[in-house]
Amino acid sequence: MSLAPKILVGIPVYNEARYVDDVLSKVRSLGYDVLVVDDGSTDDTPMRLAQQPVEVARHAVNRGYGRSMQDMLRWGCCGSYEWLITMDCDLQHEPAAIPDFVAAIERNDADVISGSRYLDMHPENDAPPVDRQSINHDVTMELNARLELSITDAFCGFKAYRLRTCASLALDADGYDFPMQFWVQAAAADLRIVELPVRLIYNDPSRTFGGPLNEPVARRRHYLNTMHRELLRCADQLPAGAIAGIEDTVLEA
Repeated sequence: MSLAPKILVGIPVYNEARYVDDVLSKVRSLGYDVLVVDDGSTDDTPMRLAQQPVEVARHAVNRGYGRSMQDMLRWGCCGSYEWLITMDCDLQHEPAAIPDFVAAIERNDADVISGSRYLDMHPENDAPPVDRQSINHDVTMELNARLELSITDAFCGFKAYRLRTCASLALDADGYDFPMQFWVQAAAADLRIVELPVRLIYNDPSRTFGGPLNEPVARRRHYLNTMHRELLRCADQLPAGAIAGIEDTVLEA
């Protein structure tokens, strides 16, 4: 009988004092090791984390979602974990869904298990902001066409990563464009990808991305720029048509 895989649950936080106690209580009840990366919170989040029996890595200043993801992947690899499950801390990812990811891990047929809010439309799903849904759809479709993938949700942060196969990826996108770099490198490394349906929840539709990314046109351009730059960088390991039409279109983000 094989041993259960060693799993780390990684949670990036930034000013999540409203939710962090509830989320960590629910996650800890499942019995897995937990790492929280506090990305320079300026509210009561650090004080609340100090009262939680979890590992905490703290950025002195806000460095971005992608940097937190990189830190969690490195931590997992250095800690001899086999899998990293990542989720957000704003109750838009349900801790109760973690056992579904564990069950998928135990099937042992994937390197990346990616949550999808669009794979199986739950009747209690929230309605996402129109611009976010449109950008997600369009960018996901372009990724699929260029990388010969069939994913339905390119931006969901509820994921499980097989750390052994992700350790060689050269990830350095620090912001919300991190998934664009990750998907291209995952395809270039021929990682096995499966999707798992998760609920679509928007507890706070007024939340923003911050700075220029609040503007939908700028956000879409930023995501595509990162995708296209990574496609060009990994072109030798990708399908022949992956970079068609983008060689002269990459602009500064």
